[in-house]
Amino acid sequence: MAENESYLDRLVDEDALTAYLEREFGDARGVTVHYHDEGHSNETLFIEWGEQELVMRRPPAGETAETAHDVLREYRVIDALADTNVPVPTPVVACDDTSVIGGEFYLMERLEGDVVRDREPARFATPEQRRLVGETLIDTLAEIHSLDYESLGLENLGRPEGYTERQVERWGKQFEWAYETTESEREVPHIDELGTWLEANVPEDYEHTLVHGDYKLDNVMLAPGTPPEINAVLDWEMGTLGDPSADIGWMLCYWDRDPLIEDLMPTFIDREGYPTKEELIDRYEERSGLEFTNRRFYVALGLYMLIAVCEMFYARYLSGNSNDDLYPKMGAVVPEISRRAKEIIDGERDI
Repeated sequence: MAENESYLDRLVDEDALTAYLEREFGDARGVTVHYHDEGHSNETLFIEWGEQELVMRRPPAGETAETAHDVLREYRVIDALADTNVPVPTPVVACDDTSVIGGEFYLMERLEGDVVRDREPARFATPEQRRLVGETLIDTLAEIHSLDYESLGLENLGRPEGYTERQVERWGKQFEWAYETTESEREVPHIDELGTWLEANVPEDYEHTLVHGDYKLDNVMLAPGTPPEINAVLDWEMGTLGDPSADIGWMLCYWDRDPLIEDLMPTFIDREGYPTKEELIDRYEERSGLEFTNRRFYVALGLYMLIAVCEMFYARYLSGNSNDDLYPKMGAVVPEISRRAKEIIDGERDI
């Protein structure tokens, strides 16, 4: 990083963005950019363009693992879902010309609401509202998995055959990519054993649906007011066609009364009213008509993915490619995730 160059400077050149918006939409009347530091993967920036409020999504600055930050995939999915019962932000424009701001990006309209991670909104702090938060979260996932992706023009979004096998392989490679940078700092126990167990226990058959790839409480926006209502499902960068049970396993890793990463996971799920994992699964099966079986495998897969994601965070920190305060903590956190995953595959921990 050049002397006196901020991380925001590396993410967007305001003059270049202004010129791009003027070419696309006419006089931009000035552009103001605000960095949103609550996300931990693709970067989110708030753009004020005249009287219009937009949100930009772009990959983080610096080297990233292949396919891990596909913002144009996000745009394609939310554009296809705009007229469905799955709530998404209104897409505005996508740009694949990396010469504009140094990376691909897209813009969408900004919405009002709460993205809930570390604090429970006061309006939901009753047993009844908490129950509804969990129910609307799982109901929306059931709706995603029930969509006819072919009618939406998403039949080429991915290859559902072999999806789960590829997830095991892909996240193993993502971890290895990051570990080239991090291995000199400390070891990650059991990682090879986890990969071997997952490869040997991939379910032979599974449903093929649209999957989000990163579905959890803080990747939806809850609309203002009560009762809780989701007004946008966010962060579709890993959206594809595949195994819906992988989405559930990942979500359950974050819906935990004993959260592994307090800076990344809600710490209030143990309060009265929030549905248990069993209640969420039962409701999902009822709403979607799909069964969630092989639970130990899918939760272990979710933790294996989490290990890789967090190790990439740690690698970005060590490489100087992030200003996120969470990332340096991953040096200690990732080994703990791996130990918990080992307990799960050994049958020593309830799931």
